[in-house]
Amino acid sequence: MADYDLIVIGAGPGGYVCAIRAAQLGMKVACVEGRGALGGTCLNVGCIPSKALLHASHLYHEADGHFAKMGIVASPSIDMPRMQKYRAEQVEQLTGGVAFLFKKNKIDWIDGWGKVAGAGKVEVALNSGESQSLNAKNIVIATGSEPASLPGVDVDEKRVVTSTGGLTLDKVPQKLVVIGAGVIGLELGSVWRRLGAEVQVIEYLDHITPGMDAEISKQFQKILTKQGMQFTLNSAVQGVDASGDMLKVTYQNRKDESTQTMEADIVLLATGRRPYTQGLGLEDAGVAMSKRGMVETNGTWQTSVPGIYAIGDVIDGPMLAHKAEDEGVAVAEHIAGQHGHVNYGVIPGVIYTDPEVANVGATEEELKEQGRKYKVGKFPFMANGRAKAHFATDGFAKVIADAETDRILGVHIIGPSAGELIHEYCVAMEFGAAAEDIARTCHAHPTLSEAMREAAMACGSGAIHV
Repeated sequence: MADYDLIVIGAGPGGYVCAIRAAQLGMKVACVEGRGALGGTCLNVGCIPSKALLHASHLYHEADGHFAKMGIVASPSIDMPRMQKYRAEQVEQLTGGVAFLFKKNKIDWIDGWGKVAGAGKVEVALNSGESQSLNAKNIVIATGSEPASLPGVDVDEKRVVTSTGGLTLDKVPQKLVVIGAGVIGLELGSVWRRLGAEVQVIEYLDHITPGMDAEISKQFQKILTKQGMQFTLNSAVQGVDASGDMLKVTYQNRKDESTQTMEADIVLLATGRRPYTQGLGLEDAGVAMSKRGMVETNGTWQTSVPGIYAIGDVIDGPMLAHKAEDEGVAVAEHIAGQHGHVNYGVIPGVIYTDPEVANVGATEEELKEQGRKYKVGKFPFMANGRAKAHFATDGFAKVIADAETDRILGVHIIGPSAGELIHEYCVAMEFGAAAEDIARTCHAHPTLSEAMREAAMACGSGAIHV
């Protein structure tokens, strides 16, 4: 029997950050992870490898499309094995970095699959084939999520793939059908479209990117369509027939209920993710679960069982790595007797396509539903000098502020480096800033960030350069 102040089950962004912060605060910590590498879905088969392929495919697209305009003569070609090697190297370096941080902070990595055996007790099925019993004053569940399934779609990660298989294809598909027009489907669809695949996206709803500001969503679909992605909306996939040389995807139009079929050599199932809680023994341990299969927690991330906490994708809220990280830090500080806090109103979201899409705070639709009066300031990247020099003028920045107080309520961007630009407003909102505060702050010229200032100015007397 081993005794710890804290045992974290799961070494994804929430789990490993929680373990490190707890160790920094003087706790004796163990982290149970059976994947064989630290970092969870994000570092191994999610955020990091997808961004590597997005970066590589973006550069290929730039070389194929914009280099000649700038006087650079090149004839790019794709070496998929080398590109996949590059992806794998980034993953290996970063997961190795987490392992180094564990050693530095004296955190025990228990290489196996954990199960909660009650308050303060964890049973581990070690990858060595043995089992181990651990005791701890506190336990944090941070096991993340897994791709959601769809009836009639059998995944083999070779021809019918989730995001995991979609990252490791050994050649560019001739035709890729993506089921689901959310973040994962559009990012990976964008990768393979840039590399030469014909990409068809089937979405159940009548719009892409559910939950996004409607104006941004409409513009995003227009841009992706211009890039060659095709969309079949308001359609429900009935199944995928994998018996022939070509996959056959059957779907039903939700308006006229007609049934149609399209062929593909690869199908990507990207209909969202679900909490990964099976095999953890939570219900037997008395941990309350919601109807959606999530772990129920209170305001300090404690479950219905004292001493057992949960963070990240297994609890309510957006399934984002940085949300899990913030919760990991906060719950460790709470366990240490401090006042851990997460501001759920200021958690940015980013889609890493080209152009990028980023948002934080409320959408217009949410504010209308609340009956709150607001004003909007917008500025197009077409009017930004840096964006024009980069051939990156698609999109705009949009700032929503309270009609009376001018306090920033939400920011939505579609454009170059949107995922970086959003954070100026995250900081501003954290300190309760008004749009005028941004408008009166000097921004360097020429920069993309000037568009963010101009959008804030548009909330007042008006932008200058449009």
